[in-house]
Amino acid sequence: MKLDSRISAVVTGGASGLGAATARRLAAHGVKVALFDLNAEVGEALAATLGGVFCQVDVTNEAQVDAGFAKSRAAIGQERILVNCAGTGNAVKTASRDKTTGEIRHYPLLSFERIIQINLIGTFRCIAKSAAGMLTLDLLDGERGAIVNTASVAAQDGQMGQAAYSASKAGVVGMTLPIARDLMAEGIRVNTILPGIFDTPLLRGAPEKVKNALAASVPFPKRLGDPDEYAALAEAMLTIGYFNGESVRLDGAIRMAPR
Repeated sequence: MKLDSRISAVVTGGASGLGAATARRLAAHGVKVALFDLNAEVGEALAATLGGVFCQVDVTNEAQVDAGFAKSRAAIGQERILVNCAGTGNAVKTASRDKTTGEIRHYPLLSFERIIQINLIGTFRCIAKSAAGMLTLDLLDGERGAIVNTASVAAQDGQMGQAAYSASKAGVVGMTLPIARDLMAEGIRVNTILPGIFDTPLLRGAPEKVKNALAASVPFPKRLGDPDEYAALAEAMLTIGYFNGESVRLDGAIRMAPR
């Protein structure tokens, strides 16, 4: 797919971090971009900078997702690109014992369900609705659209406390090929990126000592990932027509330790 002003894109989680970097890279090619995010203040400002549109969307809420697509399509047209960066995580052991009181507790199941709803079902919700919209388009340069999802290296080597997060991201990896096969006859490609440790707003609030330790744990290069490196891989997945049905780690060769 050639990235230019003929193309519209939706980026979920687009107000910051990996999503914002991807939105900037797409806009630099002339692509018209819609940002789906919860943070209206930051999202509106970035959309204005990019000449795009901001849609306040909770990906777990079907009505908000529908409204977001309706708003973006009215403003910039039916998207040919969807990049899913909306997601969250937490760290809670499956079952544990309080070191002080000895009280035994297990992972709160509502929290587990919330992670799955955001990271996995929210991603699929956006894919299904975007793909249905793409089916209304004519072929352009041999294809109708392309989708990039965000998983995590935790899909393959999750750490202690990451059962929900790892399950949600492994689900994204697991559905990539079946969705690519579902959409192959319609000229829509689907790929997934598994980022390692990236310098995103979530990490920027961490103490410098923690960030330095995380960077040192990466085999090479010994630093945190740059969100624009994620955006560059997303760009490759979008522009290389033979890139389909793949899930690719972007992690400096790190393999996460148990803790």
